[in-house]
Amino acid sequence: MSGACARMWLEMQTDVVRGQTSEERDALVVSARMVNGHWLVLSRYGDDRWRFFGQPTNKQSSQLFIDFSTLPARLRSSMKAIVYRYLRRGREGKKLPSHRSVVKLVGDARPFLLHLDQLGIGRLVDVTPAVCALYVEVCKRHRQRERSARPGAPLNAASLSHRLAVVEALYELSQHTDDAMPSHPWPSTSFSHLAGRSGLETDRREGTTPLMPDEVLTALFQHAWAAVERGAALLDLRDEIEEVARRDGASRYAKPRYLREHGWSGGSEKFNMAVLELRAACYIVVASLSGCRNHELAFVQSGSCYSTPVDPDRPSDAAEVYWWLRSQSTKTDEGHTEWMVPEAAVTALRLMERWARPYQAAIEAEITARQAVDPLDSEITEARRHARAVFLAATPLKGNQVRTVSSSMCNLSLKAFAAKHGITWALASHQFRRKFANYAARSQFGDLRCLREHFKHWAMDMTLGYALNESQEIALYSEIEREIQDIKVEAVGSWLKPDEPLAGGYGRNIMAWRATAPVALFKSHAQMVRCLADSTGIRSNGHAWCTASDNQCVGNDIEPTRCADCDHAVVGRRHAPLYRGLYDHLKEVTDRDDIGPSGQALVQRDRQRCRSVLAALGQDPEEA
Repeated sequence: MSGACARMWLEMQTDVVRGQTSEERDALVVSARMVNGHWLVLSRYGDDRWRFFGQPTNKQSSQLFIDFSTLPARLRSSMKAIVYRYLRRGREGKKLPSHRSVVKLVGDARPFLLHLDQLGIGRLVDVTPAVCALYVEVCKRHRQRERSARPGAPLNAASLSHRLAVVEALYELSQHTDDAMPSHPWPSTSFSHLAGRSGLETDRREGTTPLMPDEVLTALFQHAWAAVERGAALLDLRDEIEEVARRDGASRYAKPRYLREHGWSGGSEKFNMAVLELRAACYIVVASLSGCRNHELAFVQSGSCYSTPVDPDRPSDAAEVYWWLRSQSTKTDEGHTEWMVPEAAVTALRLMERWARPYQAAIEAEITARQAVDPLDSEITEARRHARAVFLAATPLKGNQVRTVSSSMCNLSLKAFAAKHGITWALASHQFRRKFANYAARSQFGDLRCLREHFKHWAMDMTLGYALNESQEIALYSEIEREIQDIKVEAVGSWLKPDEPLAGGYGRNIMAWRATAPVALFKSHAQMVRCLADSTGIRSNGHAWCTASDNQCVGNDIEPTRCADCDHAVVGRRHAPLYRGLYDHLKEVTDRDDIGPSGQALVQRDRQRCRSVLAALGQDPEEA
């Protein structure tokens, strides 16, 4: 059957199974995929397991299918009808779900279905609001397992919300089946209210990704970059060993002997571990410098980096370049997209391209072998999706089959890398994106220290970079803007604390203003903080918060003490150590006799400015 005919046939299938015979229903095609130009049915309605495809390549095989045999037997047929409807039409007013969302719906529904089964309920038509109210109480009493991140703790609001939201989804979707829930699960309220999430500010970071501390990222990146710098030599040795094995044959002693002869003293096992750790090191470098999500890095293929000149009119041998990384993003349906990256990320990715060659060759060999046995084997198409990826791994339990590293395996390797280097932070791949956004936001405020050299022009003018390429992932820019807003809110929140001492002209004005009980103008203190943060231009120059409309003031660079009296400056206790250090250095300069009267006058002026700042912050500049 041709691709067009197959698609038309699939589209003509019924969207509901209500009223159909079991034979008609079980013959419906649930999923099919193209293999070598032919459509191959993967799953039919009557199958206990529905297989899907096209999900991000970082998903484990268990996330690529629905196994209805794991659900209570008397509720399976109802769930099949619900899932089929969801797959074909989605939910009211929403777009069609991805296969990932379909699999997730069943996973989220399983606790509720088990709850019904324990109550002896085998049909959704028998589910009443009282049964659903009992489920809410069961969920609230639930405690996390011992092996979880929070053993013994109750479900947080986000997790509880997921468990309850699916009940509303089952109610809505079941209306198109032969087993419809008779009424809304909680007629007078909603799942969000029951989960304790109603009334929350839409931008509140509840259950958010934890922000990795600076010292953790600094240590991780340093160790990872050191591994990247050693990587070429390590891969040279790996490739030489493989060449010797091909040429002379392999024995159990050949590899250890070759390693010893070429300066490797750790043995074969440690060598293999070092090669695997190189993958984690490259991931850390690229994730730290790109802000890509885990599945976006999983989609990265060989040859994904390219450069464009900053100034097209300059000679090519002298032009500074922007580096770009091509990949795919499914999070916001952006599809093929690009990210601006510094050259250090390109170095790590090109090392990964070389690292991945033996694994890519193994996938090509698998494809060839499968085609020889069955040209319509559905795994051929799946293998091709991974064939040029760079973050690859072999699975011993599947005969060393090579596929893209799953998100869970990636997290295990990252945790192992961190533990090896004495880093106790609970590291996970999704933390790099928020940390990247936080660093990029802080660079606008002048606080970027670690990795600044790697960011180069990117950190200096991000807006320009995003304007250069329409394919760039704009969602990342939005996350950076959100981090900027969080930093501003945090700064303004500290300014408006009743007992917080402030220096600088703007700081003194804030202290006078907050003494007039300005909260009366706002609904709450939180609203006051956010309104002021939104309406005030704020950036850090390292020694003060500057609220000026431009950054042309010399107080931002060559004359930092000017901020002591500037009407646009706020100096807080976080800046006190800098002014104390500056005061002490100026005191040393005062004793010199070679700076002349004008030099002495400048020193005395700056010392007085530092003294006034420290005094305003409640510190004695003469104390040790």
